[in-house]
Amino acid sequence: MPRQLLDFTGKVVVITGGKSGIGRAAAIAFARQGAQVVIAGRSNANETLRVIKDDEGEAIFVPTDVSVAADVQNLIKITLDTYGRLDIAFNNSGLLPVTANLVDQTEADFDKIMSVDLKGLFLCMKYQIPEMLKAGCGSIINCGSVVSLVADPGMSPYVAAKHGVAGLTKAAALEYAQSNIRINAICPGFTATEMTKGWMENPQMRELIKSFNATNRIATPDEIAGIVLFLASPMASFMTGAVIPVDGAQTAH
Repeated sequence: MPRQLLDFTGKVVVITGGKSGIGRAAAIAFARQGAQVVIAGRSNANETLRVIKDDEGEAIFVPTDVSVAADVQNLIKITLDTYGRLDIAFNNSGLLPVTANLVDQTEADFDKIMSVDLKGLFLCMKYQIPEMLKAGCGSIINCGSVVSLVADPGMSPYVAAKHGVAGLTKAAALEYAQSNIRINAICPGFTATEMTKGWMENPQMRELIKSFNATNRIATPDEIAGIVLFLASPMASFMTGAVIPVDGAQTAH
């Protein structure tokens, strides 16, 4: 094991959904530890790139809709063309759930969530893993949710998709464990991001959300990014197929 356990110098990391929130925090953290970071998303990540480059880090942005196979293939191609390898992937792209009971959810609502939160994850791993097989190693971290482990009412398609994240992670981990590719998932509790800003601005909703976990507070993106770097590091070398809550003990009771 190397002396510097979080040194990612020479490593190439792909992060989907790196414009803001957890993806942004992870991108900045990896770059500060020496990684070359490829940020993917449907809209620009200019602010994330600015922070990384102001810190003298290395990063590029690749426009990508993870629900489109050709976009994901292009993401991997540009990563290889630019940096020559792929060592780590943080599959973080996701959509917020539509809040309605199951019978009031539309087929379009269901398809939209599934296309990004589940199919997108499948496509990312489908095209990331072959490059890691060529290299003889790799680490993939998938972003699930507390509802990968439990369910909340009013968001059944989202719950189904995030349960699917847990299942895909475990299945892929079993398939590629002997190829030295580690695949794990994190399950964050409610986190303060641009996507969740509207919910947090409602005082009643904010207090309700805080009450879900034992710490009675909302996580910051940096707190979630820490476990991502740990899972990508040599410290987690015997971890694969894990689905890990990062939720202030929300799922502990």
